[in-house]
Amino acid sequence: MLGVVYKALGDGWHSRCPRCGIGSLYAGFATSVDECAHCGLEIKRNDSGDGPAFFMICILGVVVLPLIMLIEVNVGPPLVVHALLGLGLSLGLALALIRPIKAAMIALQYANRPDDFEPKA
Repeated sequence: MLGVVYKALGDGWHSRCPRCGIGSLYAGFATSVDECAHCGLEIKRNDSGDGPAFFMICILGVVVLPLIMLIEVNVGPPLVVHALLGLGLSLGLALALIRPIKAAMIALQYANRPDDFEPKA
């Protein structure tokens, strides 16, 4: 079971199709394709919803807030420096993490419920 999770997370990190591992999951920056170009898996059938945003907020909170607090305690810069640093870090990390987290959520959904991706007869 753990191997399935590792495969799903690896496919998510590389933004590949959870079934074949070859096709791309994205048509744009964070827009999922309707179906895999290689194997035809219907990706749009199961949207990741707000799950990636929740996990991204949790990760950013754990990374950015302690860093900002550490800078305040050791350096004590003006408030505008905190605002620019916090905004820059949060925005940069959010843009870097949204694609792999969203792809990992789709891959984990496929790993746990592959029948939900298939068309209903």
